[in-house]
Amino acid sequence: MLKTKTSDDKLDTLLSRSAVPIIDLAHCGTEEVPVKSVVNRVGHQLQKALSEKGMALLVNHGISDEKLKTAWDHLDDFVDLEADVKQLYIRSDGDNHGYVSPGNERFDGKTPELRHAFNICTLNVQNLPEEPLPGFTDHISALANDFKALASFILQALAVSLDIPPTFFLEKHSRMMSGDHDNMTTLRMLYYPPIVDDEPGHGQNEVIKGRCQYSYQRCLSDQPDFRPERNPLEDEPDNMQTNGKDAEMSEHKLPNGEVIRCGAHVDYGTFTLLAQDSEGGLEVKLPGSEKWTRVGHLPGAILVNCGEILSIWTRERYPALQHRVVIPEQEHIRSRGRHSIAFFCHPDNITMISPNDLPQTDAEQSTTCLKQRKKSFKAAKER
Repeated sequence: MLKTKTSDDKLDTLLSRSAVPIIDLAHCGTEEVPVKSVVNRVGHQLQKALSEKGMALLVNHGISDEKLKTAWDHLDDFVDLEADVKQLYIRSDGDNHGYVSPGNERFDGKTPELRHAFNICTLNVQNLPEEPLPGFTDHISALANDFKALASFILQALAVSLDIPPTFFLEKHSRMMSGDHDNMTTLRMLYYPPIVDDEPGHGQNEVIKGRCQYSYQRCLSDQPDFRPERNPLEDEPDNMQTNGKDAEMSEHKLPNGEVIRCGAHVDYGTFTLLAQDSEGGLEVKLPGSEKWTRVGHLPGAILVNCGEILSIWTRERYPALQHRVVIPEQEHIRSRGRHSIAFFCHPDNITMISPNDLPQTDAEQSTTCLKQRKKSFKAAKER
């Protein structure tokens, strides 16, 4: 059985240790006219944060809590739709846009990941569930544009941090949210359902080790230990267990009794912006460390972390951050579920990625010269 700590225990997180850089974006200006002094300051702060930690928390970023909560409400409403309606918006082979039902992704190659996801790569109304959910398109489009504006500011600050022209990255990310055939940038809405692991015979929600009960409650309850009065799996067990992909995963028991919300991985884009509604099991391996550490939750903040493309571009000066989402040990945390929104920032598909695009640091130049001298010396000896 999963170990459980009492709700009085203080979580040991990077945030509780003051080990996560926090960057204030107040007064940064607009996407079209950013304040140069703020871009420069944020650039220098990002240089230190990303090179040492691979991540930072952004505050006063301009995306309101209410706008995020409304987006999560829209996602909850989508998850509550009938399976045949959700099937109309399922992600198709060869595309990134669309709905992904629980269990259909396995970042570690073997463990089904227990979450609902809706990937948005284009704001074309035909690809969004506007008909069953009026207002979905307008709100999510506005939110996507807010994230795009924030990403554009970060791209300029990153250029400053690397001592290159401020528009260098912007010019290579000109097609964000235009569709994954032009640019793989994606706004991903995520819902991790609550996990209940009561032993059989011990309570109303009897679920054996490793089995999950899915979304039949809202995560934004004011009661941290909220449990539903009724389990709808008990109402129509035959239908719930036999119809559709969601029914397949409404209860899932892994062979080893373990479950995962999101397997260990690094993002493969330039960087990722992550908003979340609560502490829900996000862990990272800091650069140079093999230890998994819980990040912690700062209400209202957005996490920025490096992806593989940025790591390649910068010769690993800004390393890609390995991360995962585990089932929290604390029962009161895992039983309420988790919402998040990830904005995966990618360059345009036609962009050529090369470390030679950026100037080398003095240390890199010295290393390169040393390697070249050794190569030349070896060649001379062999003549």
